[in-house]
Amino acid sequence: MYLSSNIRFLRKRKRLTQSGLAEVLEINRSGVNNYENGSVIPPVNVLIALSDLFHISIDTLLRINLSKLRESQMYLIENGSDVFVKGNELRVLTTTVNSRNQDNIELVSIKAKAGYTTGYFDPEFIAGLPVFQLPFLSKEKKYRTFQVSGDSMLPIPDKSWVTGEYVQDLSDIKNDELYIILTLNEGIVFKKVKNELKEKGSLRMISTNPEYAPYDLPLAEIREVWKFVHYISSEVPEPTETEHLHHQIKSIKKELEQIKRKL
Repeated sequence: MYLSSNIRFLRKRKRLTQSGLAEVLEINRSGVNNYENGSVIPPVNVLIALSDLFHISIDTLLRINLSKLRESQMYLIENGSDVFVKGNELRVLTTTVNSRNQDNIELVSIKAKAGYTTGYFDPEFIAGLPVFQLPFLSKEKKYRTFQVSGDSMLPIPDKSWVTGEYVQDLSDIKNDELYIILTLNEGIVFKKVKNELKEKGSLRMISTNPEYAPYDLPLAEIREVWKFVHYISSEVPEPTETEHLHHQIKSIKKELEQIKRKL
């Protein structure tokens, strides 16, 4: 049971002194000290108060060593994805951390994509992927970078490196946003998505290149979902239709000015 160490860990995480926590719980400071050194087990009313204060279930307070969790895992628990509250809805992700116990960003190249489709849950496979850090991304969220192929998501070019934020709860998938999705039969796909899980039990997968027809991806096919954050490419994107139109208008204005001068 990890209750005593968890109380100490969460108190410090909230930047509370023992006296400060005692004031919140409306008990004596000595009571908090006794809970933290394990000499006294808090009564039910205090356990409930601790659970409410830290937004963590009593089961988690008792059974999980919170100090061993990564920051991204603590963030999920504190924001409603507690395994003892959500049960099977919690999606377990295999990941790696750096020397400061912060999540790495693993890099999945085109060459590694085939292995990833079967090894995404294998700690040894994930540990063998190249890793890096991006200082401008949140330490409280989990990211992974995938190399995409093909022209279905233009203007994002072929062989771009696309970074996604891990989606814990599939109900959080928003319409018309971009996602990288690991599927059972198609491998890794990168699409704009319409969330139809409640209505049809599937996601509507849409390419930004109109030459590719939309299709439905059943819930049973989904293995991981990553929300698009940014991409890196060595190619300069082709000018958009709006840019072409802007240049045409500019050219027409120039021609009109020349005609006016002649008149």
